[in-house]
Amino acid sequence: MSGIVLVHGAWSAAWAWRDFREQLTRDGTTVFAPTLTGVGERRHLLTRKIELEDHIRDICEVLFMEDLHDVVLVGHSYGGMVITGAADRMPARVRHLVYVDAFLPDDGECVFDLMPSAQIAMIRDDVDRHGAGWLIPAPPLPADTPPEAVQFAQQRRGPQPMQTFTSPIELTGRCRSLPTTYVYCTRTNVHDTFSLSAQRARERATCQFLALDASHNPHLTQSRALLKILQTCQSGHATGVES
Repeated sequence: MSGIVLVHGAWSAAWAWRDFREQLTRDGTTVFAPTLTGVGERRHLLTRKIELEDHIRDICEVLFMEDLHDVVLVGHSYGGMVITGAADRMPARVRHLVYVDAFLPDDGECVFDLMPSAQIAMIRDDVDRHGAGWLIPAPPLPADTPPEAVQFAQQRRGPQPMQTFTSPIELTGRCRSLPTTYVYCTRTNVHDTFSLSAQRARERATCQFLALDASHNPHLTQSRALLKILQTCQSGHATGVES
């Protein structure tokens, strides 16, 4: 079975794709939006031992259990770490990788290796003050997030296990040859969190770089543009966005 697999970011879960997923499926596209261990409807499994590898295995198991092949694997934000690991382990099942304002790691890197130092210091302080030393509290959503989306999310967002940001990814490099699209949202926060990943994407021969006039959650604020990108990635490289 082919289709689109949506992997959410930190502090989030499958619920974040609710409205966007409905738009994607209108033309009959098969869409999967799994929730990673420890958040959303799986928050009862939250422990301080959860790390990046657990989330990579979550997505690998979805690909296997649902017998998915030829998929467009989409990672938003922290989800970029997860799809990189999953695609590296199961490249034969992936048609196209899409990073939506997401981390793009190399072997041995963790999330903190890809973030600005000032932002890392702020997160570590927040963990010590409000996260019992192992949980990263959810930050505010971008200012242009629709009020109804903010209200919906505030009741569902939860803390992120610290080890998912500090554990390094292990890669063989098998995912590097896969067709890849990187969507960089140009309305950045004060830290420009994904600038390093975006620059890396620009320099990769197998990666098409697209700039989108949106804040960090385009599935909420620029859903039509993101929808077009994902639909075209099912048949080839995305078009229609400034690159």
